[in-house]
Formats: sequence, C-alpha cells, structure tokens
Amino acid sequence: MGIDPGIANTGFGVVRVAGSRMTAIDGGTVEVGSDMPAEQRLRKIHDSICELIAWHEPESVALESIYFGKNVRSAIGVGQARGVVMLAAAARDIPCFDYTPQAVKLAVCGTGGAAKDQVKHMVGVLLSLPVEPPSDHAADALAVAVCHASHARASQAGQPGLAAEAAVAG
Repeated sequence: MGIDPGIANTGFGVVRVAGSRMTAIDGGTVEVGSDMPAEQRLRKIHDSICELIAWHEPESVALESIYFGKNVRSAIGVGQARGVVMLAAAARDIPCFDYTPQAVKLAVCGTGGAAKDQVKHMVGVLLSLPVEPPSDHAADALAVAVCHASHARASQAGQPGLAAEAAVAG
C-alpha cells in the first residue's frame, strides 16, 4: 500500500505483485474538509487508513517522505498525516517504508525530476490502467506503491533496487 500523506488530501494506492507483474487493486484520496479542526482531520485520515488496511491487508505500507520546500506549515501538516498513517499500520504490525519524492519519480519515470503529469501518465502505463488515476494524490500514492514494490522485488533478488536513493525505515 502506497500513501501520499497530506492534512487535506491523503492519497492511497494498493498494488498487487505477482512475479514481474504489478496490478492496481485500489486507489483514491481521503479528502478532509478544511473547516474541520486539525485533530478531527487527523482522526478522519487515521480512521480511513485503518479501514483500508483492514480491507486490503497489505504486507507493507510505503509513504512518501516529507519535502521541506518553502512552506514549513504545509510540511508540519504532512508530518502529522504521516504519523497517523504510521500509527494505523503499527496497530496491525505492518512495517512502514519511506521513499523520497525523487526516488519515487526515478522508479516510475526514470528521472527524479519528473513532473506531476508525467508521474500520473507513467503510473497508468505501468499498472495498465484503463484511465489515469483520478487525482494527483492517488497517482502519487500508486507511484509510491510501485516504487516500493520495485525496490522490494529487487532486494529479494539480491540486486540494488530501482529506487536506490530511497530512504528505507521500518
């Protein structure tokens, strides 16, 4: 399960790996109203991720790491969302893995500087989706899942992963 954490929109994507084939099982966005207090937003994200974990029973949860750009306030919200997602996974003893945005783009597009529309397109191609993911958040979450699946598959084969720049924690 891949997660693109955010305090307003948290993307999720579930990918099944069978041999060398990856298939999208589910993907979407947990949308939280901006009129809600932060603690209620985080509760909704947590509850939604708990439901998704119970439904899909993933072997692992991969998250996009925090990008500290110009907006520190946004980074704090992303960190809070990451925390409740990791708590939901930990409650079910599911390991979490962390990938930088550049590592995810590299794994999906072949370059760490890919644009959002390129990521969205390549996720559709790699997962043979009939249409592109419904939102950038869902596309990013599916991209994180693809990155993790590629990395895990390469690690099992004893080779360096496609996402060699990925920071793995868990």
